[in-house]
Order: sequence, then structure tokens, then C-alpha cells
Amino acid sequence: MTRPSVARIYDYGMGGKDNFPVDREAALALAKITPEMLDVARENRLFLYRAVRHLARDLGIKQFIDMGSGLPTSHNVHQVAQEFQPDARVAYVDIDPIVLAHGRAILADNPGTTVITADMARSDEILAQDEIRSLIDFSQPVGLLYFSVLHCLPDEADPRGALWTMLEAVPSGSHLALSHLISEDVAAGDAFTKGMLAMGPWGRVRRPAELHAFVEGLEPLEPGLIDITGWHPDPGQPPLPPVPEPLRPYLGRSDSAKNIWEMGGVLRKP
Repeated sequence: MTRPSVARIYDYGMGGKDNFPVDREAALALAKITPEMLDVARENRLFLYRAVRHLARDLGIKQFIDMGSGLPTSHNVHQVAQEFQPDARVAYVDIDPIVLAHGRAILADNPGTTVITADMARSDEILAQDEIRSLIDFSQPVGLLYFSVLHCLPDEADPRGALWTMLEAVPSGSHLALSHLISEDVAAGDAFTKGMLAMGPWGRVRRPAELHAFVEGLEPLEPGLIDITGWHPDPGQPPLPPVPEPLRPYLGRSDSAKNIWEMGGVLRKP
């Protein structure tokens, strides 16, 4: 409760209630450094809905592993997937123990889900967990979800290697949905990275070419890896909860400047 948490900062920006004063202060401090970040975070949550809907409804994926899932909020992965595939199974993975506590309370009556506390940089340990193996059938296609989380891993944690350990464990026909904070403005990216590192361990904002290198060997679905706002936009999709009052001055700031953005898409493992 005395240190800000990435999961709780994100929860606050989504209009959630599972955050503390230290998280709200951190969110406001980050908004002052990078005013467009509130829009970017909320765009990511809207992208999650569209990507999971596409995987479940259009591609028939019935099992998902959500890495760095964060605190439960509106339109969680299992809610979206089970809307289109009622028997869909979802394993949530997050390093924050508060996610485990909240997640298990919310998911107690949903046998098609599980939530585990684990470090997404240690993919081998995740794959060895009984809760994952009992829920996910690795002989059938899996939807691997990395929404706005790989930038939380520093280079020394080998985010690409962690990602590919998971990809190598799933069969052909599986899909990866991901988004990653990107900037071609080095100063802007470094300023946000510095702000995040001041709060605790984090990774960094990366460049577009770096994300393309992460997923080399996969088959991108149309329209490829782009700013997620342009990935099959749907003005009619369910809206997010309202922005908390202290953050409202930052809503819409990406319209005038967007030096940092989420690059993402959905890709198929051949």
C-alpha cells in the first residue's frame, strides 16, 4: 500500500476502485510527464476487447493465457471470450499478489478460469504449473495475450525469449495478441521510462523495429502491427467506465500530441 503498483495505476485510469492514494498520486505524476498516456491506456483496454472478440468469435479460439493480466476490471478476457465461446477457458497470470486475491474472489464461481501469481519473464515456471496444465490443452490452439506488458520487462529479462518460450509451447494455429508502448521520439520515450523506473522495477518504451523483431516468424493478421486505435476500430463496442475526476483534464490529450503510443495486433503461429 505504500508503493505504487502498475496494476493499480492502470486500474485507476480505467475508472476502477482497487487502488490506493499512492497509486492515484503516481497516475497523476505520470500524466504530467506524458499527458497522452491516459488515452493510450484506455485505448489499450478497448483493443483488448476487439482482439479477444476476434480470436473467440471469428477464429474459434477457446483457450487463452493472459500474461500480466492486471486487476479485474470491465470486459475481462474471460467475459469477452465466453460471450462468444461459452466453454472458453482463461488462465490469468500476474506477478502482483493483489491480483491473485482479487481475481480468485471474482472468479470463484467460474470453473473455466484460473489466476496464478508468477513472473511472466519466467515462462518455463509458468508452463510447469499444475493450474495451467490442468486448464489449458497444449495440443489445441491457444490465444496468448500480452496486452501492454512486455514493456514492463527490462532488456536483461529477455522479453523476446520469454515470449518465444510460450510461443514454442503452443501448437500451430495458435495466435498471439499483443500491444507494446512505442515511441519514435527518443526523448519522450526516455522521459516516460524514467518516470516509471522512479516508482520501481520496469522495462522501457521501445521502438517499432524492436517490436517487429520480437514477433519475427509469426504471421500478422490484417492490418498488421499498427497503432492499436486503427486495429479494426468499432465505435459501437462497449464503452469503458468514466475517467476519475482528477484525471479528466488529461482525457483527449492524445488528439493534440501523441509521442508515445501502443503498437499492436494479432499474429498467427504457422
